[in-house]
Amino acid sequence: MTSRRTFIQIVPIAGLAMLASQHAIAADVDPKDPQAAALGYVADATKADKAKYPKYAAGQNCASCQLYQGKAGDASGGCPLFAGKTVAAKGWCSAYAKKP
Repeated sequence: MTSRRTFIQIVPIAGLAMLASQHAIAADVDPKDPQAAALGYVADATKADKAKYPKYAAGQNCASCQLYQGKAGDASGGCPLFAGKTVAAKGWCSAYAKKP
């Protein structure tokens, strides 16, 4: 019976570990994706093309955008512009709108 008891104790812990690992997964929007390319999305805002996107200013990133759906401190989060995918919190695109 000890193995059954151990199994029952481990299952919830394993489930929590799996959920935590899903949040640690890097952003899955590929900058080469046609929609991402059209918006000038980059996973690292410091690498935004300043000549092509003069609207970009230092300090702007997805985490400080109104569209970003991740929580504060998350490495990535959702964005309605890229339905079903996540963007890097440190990323940037031309649709950037500063949070109020």
